[in-house]
Amino acid sequence: MSYISTRGQAPALAFDDVLLAGLARDGGLYVPAAWPRLSADDLRRFRGLTYAELAVEVMLPFLGGTISREDFAPLVTAAYGSFAHKAVVPLVQIDQRTWMMELFHGPTLAFKDVALQLLGQLFDHVLAKKDSRVTIVGATSGDTGSAAIEACRDRERVDIVILHPQGRTSEVQRRQMTTVLSSNVHNVALQGTFDDCQDAVKAMFNDQPFRDALNLSAVNSINWARIMAQIVYYVAAAVALGAPDREMAFAVPTGNFGNVYAAYAARQMGVPVKRLIVGTNENDILARFFATGAMQADGVQPTISPSMDIQVSSNFERLLFDLMDRDGAAVAQCMDGFRKTGRFEVSQGQLDRVRELFEGYRCDTEETLAVMKQAYEGSGYLVDPHSAVGVAAAQASDLDPSIPVVVMGTAHPAKFPDAVEKATGVRPPLPRHLADLYDRQERMDILPNDIQILKNHVRARARVARTDA
Repeated sequence: MSYISTRGQAPALAFDDVLLAGLARDGGLYVPAAWPRLSADDLRRFRGLTYAELAVEVMLPFLGGTISREDFAPLVTAAYGSFAHKAVVPLVQIDQRTWMMELFHGPTLAFKDVALQLLGQLFDHVLAKKDSRVTIVGATSGDTGSAAIEACRDRERVDIVILHPQGRTSEVQRRQMTTVLSSNVHNVALQGTFDDCQDAVKAMFNDQPFRDALNLSAVNSINWARIMAQIVYYVAAAVALGAPDREMAFAVPTGNFGNVYAAYAARQMGVPVKRLIVGTNENDILARFFATGAMQADGVQPTISPSMDIQVSSNFERLLFDLMDRDGAAVAQCMDGFRKTGRFEVSQGQLDRVRELFEGYRCDTEETLAVMKQAYEGSGYLVDPHSAVGVAAAQASDLDPSIPVVVMGTAHPAKFPDAVEKATGVRPPLPRHLADLYDRQERMDILPNDIQILKNHVRARARVARTDA
């Protein structure tokens, strides 16, 4: 198994090098050179496996022999041992054909834990094997940061710096990051938007001398290992609902496109996925693309679902690579134009191809609150505002009603108590392990959106740079 860049100019790498590299050196994202396949017999064989057992089976081909099964299985078991639900990602039926896959039972109450708890284990294993250390730099719109910090805190070979947009996360999201006082954890509140944070991280990776001096690595979904780990829960949902003998659809609330791209990857591997329904909030660049074929960035609007307040969906480049028949030069030209003008457009034929599988739906704040209220009044089920966007998207689809739809439940309602209380009148309490979150000491640095200031800040906190000096 080797990995190639979506822009065609970076060298192909094995899995362990892709894990540490994050972004390719040509600015592209790594994808498998060929997809491993799951046969119908494989899917039937997966029935009855625990989540950790299934995860090993699904992910092992992606490792390409860089980590043995004997070494990998304990890493997976340790990653999911911290989840509050024995099923790790339980399925809950919410109406006759709609299911919620609860991805929020990890330590930071968001779906990002599913991948990042494993990523922390993988970093430890690979860095020890290579006798190396890394500086992780990441951008977050709310959930990735806390999940990454929880996965990487106190790890001897890792320093982690997370940028979040100042004042644009929920208080719970911010405190889950800023109250971790481990010496290897550093939080930056950037005076800008999430897209500004993401741009700054990409700029650091694209500065090759800076990248090499600090041995930069990534935990955002630009890191292939994140996508790999997310594929597993789509396979799990499909197997639970009758795959390979039954088709299904997934409704995914998304901003950066990583979560729904993992569903696309599962389909590429042989999972019988009929439709992928992409739910967006008012920052609806993806919904507009699936309607028109034009990717047009507008200003970011703050909403009650802040993790989706994004206008530059980084992982879309991976889908674009396949749409352009894996022509890296064409992707590079397209993305360069998008960076300069904020717009690109695919051909009608490419749009027709993508719409065979994908559809988009825009759910504004009023509808989000209404869906949350409806869910609570109908069944007593509390839904966070991001997952509610997924429910709305599922309900709006014209899909054949005989096909089950699985909504990705991306966050615990307690992460967004103000929005949940506004919709339902109920303020969800934090779980016991976070009950004192509002009383914990915070630590963060507030910095301007200035790449040189940010680079200097990261360099001063990277132990690899101090060791080399």
